[in-house]
Amino acid sequence: MNYNGKNRKLKAEATKEKIYKSAVKLFSQNDYNQVTVDAIVKAAGVAKGSFYVHFASKDALITTIINDHVSVADTDYQAFLDTFNEDASAETILISLIGSISDELIDKIGCGKMKAVYKAQITKDVDTGAVMGYNRALYKMLSEVLDRGMQKGEFKSGLSHDIIARHFMLAIRGLTYEWCIRYPEFDLKTQALEHFEILINGLKG
Repeated sequence: MNYNGKNRKLKAEATKEKIYKSAVKLFSQNDYNQVTVDAIVKAAGVAKGSFYVHFASKDALITTIINDHVSVADTDYQAFLDTFNEDASAETILISLIGSISDELIDKIGCGKMKAVYKAQITKDVDTGAVMGYNRALYKMLSEVLDRGMQKGEFKSGLSHDIIARHFMLAIRGLTYEWCIRYPEFDLKTQALEHFEILINGLKG
């Protein structure tokens, strides 16, 4: 790549970064529906056309932001799990983790942004694998805690811990979707804790 080509690439990356950081700030301060593309490019100090060079839509941008957020959140979840000692029951750990996930969704992401992610998942406009895929670290954490519960005899099931973890992930998605369509009447954290108490009790045999 010649000097001019490299320079253009660096400028493009800098512009994308400005748009991204400006959007993160605006989304953190306002409801998702209140933030427009015009507001984002104004805050970034770039032309509106530059936005669409890097992002297909506002939904595509927020999905990219949340995909990035997921890796940080999963690191935080692992740090949270590491605070429990060996004597803690798998049930206590799982319920605490579900509470932490609910807090993350409510306080740091928000319903409007999750609606955009679900929309992107349905239309397949952008890759939402980091959020919706079974390869994310959260799925592995759930599987490990469930395995711990089985090894200690807390849980009894003919299913493997990996399969149960997959169903737990499905439950989290279902609850989050319900929250999105019934917001603000649906209390995500209360409903999540109640739902997982039922699921965990079913594993006790």
